Amino acid sequence: MRALQIVEYGEPLVTADLADPVAGPGEIVVSIRAAGICRSDVHYRAGTRPVPERPLVPGHEVAGIVADAGPGVEGPMVGDRVCLHYLVSCGTCEACRRGAEQFCATGEMIGLDRQGGYAEQIVVPARNAFVVPDAVSLSAAAVMMCSTSTSYHALQRGRLQTGETVAVFGCGGLGASAIQLAAALGAFEVYAVDVNPVKLAAATTQGAIPVHAGEADPVAQILDFTGGRGVDVALELVGLPLTMEQSIASLAPRGRAVAVGLTHEGFSLNAYRDLVQREAEAIGSADHLASEIPILLEMARRGTLEFSGVITAEVALEQGAVEAALVELEGFGDEVRTVIVS
Repeated sequence: MRALQIVEYGEPLVTADLADPVAGPGEIVVSIRAAGICRSDVHYRAGTRPVPERPLVPGHEVAGIVADAGPGVEGPMVGDRVCLHYLVSCGTCEACRRGAEQFCATGEMIGLDRQGGYAEQIVVPARNAFVVPDAVSLSAAAVMMCSTSTSYHALQRGRLQTGETVAVFGCGGLGASAIQLAAALGAFEVYAVDVNPVKLAAATTQGAIPVHAGEADPVAQILDFTGGRGVDVALELVGLPLTMEQSIASLAPRGRAVAVGLTHEGFSLNAYRDLVQREAEAIGSADHLASEIPILLEMARRGTLEFSGVITAEVALEQGAVEAALVELEGFGDEVRTVIVS
């Protein structure tokens, strides 16, 4: 099968001809029809987030059609349209038993610890596959496996309540989904914070109030919008020290700032001023849960989630096109989410 691989850090992806995967007991082979290009892939390619082994086929937002099933698989069936939960866990360790498979003792992530979706086929445990409703496109289902599900989990970690206000720092793939999800979960107002006017315009069409961080201090703008109070929940989706500090500074009393963006950099925090005086919280959010995926698929089936403003480009599984999309994403370009389709 044809695939694209990370071979050397900081270098373009390499086209490879790999052996077709074979389904073992409890596994399925999926013919990939859609694979989202995520900012995490940019970090893996650059080496800012080293991968366990190279060459590596990246890509963790994956959807397609079941092509084969190994012994013991009772579903999904060959021919089913599926999307893939990217965390492959054991299901039996302490973390898995308490519903926190992100911390599985032997867990692996598709496109990081095992081969991913920038390829024609992939093999995964059948329990990682979820049947996609007919009303939901495979491109949308692929994006939901990270952009949507990670944003949903972050809002759950932030304990968003009906009638509260939300600030979304970063209006890329995760941010576009977070805006829709916050509104669907009952947020009274959602503030979209970014420096890119194209992404802010898209966020406005989704009902968010734009906060142009390149024109003025976003914290001051949020405080002005909220009458000096701040927001109840702030999602930091960029992974920059500045936006982490801003997300906390934008909080109302008893507000919750949720850090999602991938970074190895620290940021400044005055515990008394930023947390104690306001009884505010800084919360981490890692990945998402398999149990959250059916909820999101049903929201998409009902039209509560809409993806025309999230998926802004599609490319073929060709080295030049995918490499160009990664470069554009690395430079914080205009595209929200690009999906590889076949």
